[in-house]
Amino acid sequence: MSAGGILRGKAALITGSTQGIGLGVLKALAAAGCDVSMHGLPTDRPKIERLCADIQSQHGVRVAYSEADLLKPAAIRDMVKQTADSFGRLDILVNNAGIQFVAPVHELPDDKWDAILGVCLTATFHATKAALPHMLQQGWGRVVNTGSMHALVASPFKSAYNAAKHGVAGFTKTVALEVATKGITVNAVCPGYADTDLVRNQIADTARIRGIPVEAVIRDVMLADQPTKQFVQPDDIGALVVHLCGPNSSSITGACISIDGGWTAR
Repeated sequence: MSAGGILRGKAALITGSTQGIGLGVLKALAAAGCDVSMHGLPTDRPKIERLCADIQSQHGVRVAYSEADLLKPAAIRDMVKQTADSFGRLDILVNNAGIQFVAPVHELPDDKWDAILGVCLTATFHATKAALPHMLQQGWGRVVNTGSMHALVASPFKSAYNAAKHGVAGFTKTVALEVATKGITVNAVCPGYADTDLVRNQIADTARIRGIPVEAVIRDVMLADQPTKQFVQPDDIGALVVHLCGPNSSSITGACISIDGGWTAR
């Protein structure tokens, strides 16, 4: 059980945190002493309960869980309230949840467009809107949005995702300006292709659309523009988020920070 931590006494809500990048961020915040609220669809409730118990035991922090539907604004508001009620405060919001669908724009189903914009962008607005009053009252807060390098550059066959993540970048900058004198920072972390189920689930679809083998998708498509030729690790993204929430980050705001193996350096 960890006893210290630069975020001891703080409370965080991390959306989409039962796996992948979100789980890496949640574990990093917990290791820094932060009480954490996990969020995700209840696909395997016993597994989620074990995960929460393990994090609580290992780091000596409180762990809550929400299965809010991010396509429903009222559910998002309830999730934020539940976190604040559980911990008596809400200091950190990480808008991480995301979904993906790969298709040419003229074949992209309308419902997929709506869902991707809803989860990746609109839910970020609703969660931030609900969380900010808590932070304003405290005079301190951190909002970190998962932007993806697709908040900065584009890839074909991902029009909805690119549009949503570019929107997240603009939203991040706008809110940062609005709260710049309130002790609150708002930033986006922009990973390249990370070692997550969301990314690996795209491989087969991309292979089908492009008519190439799976191995070629990884080498020549996903990591073609990632100079390190390695997937970004969720733990590394978590460490960056902890820094943005820590005591030496008050002047970092309105930033979209690449953690993409050099992708956007080109």
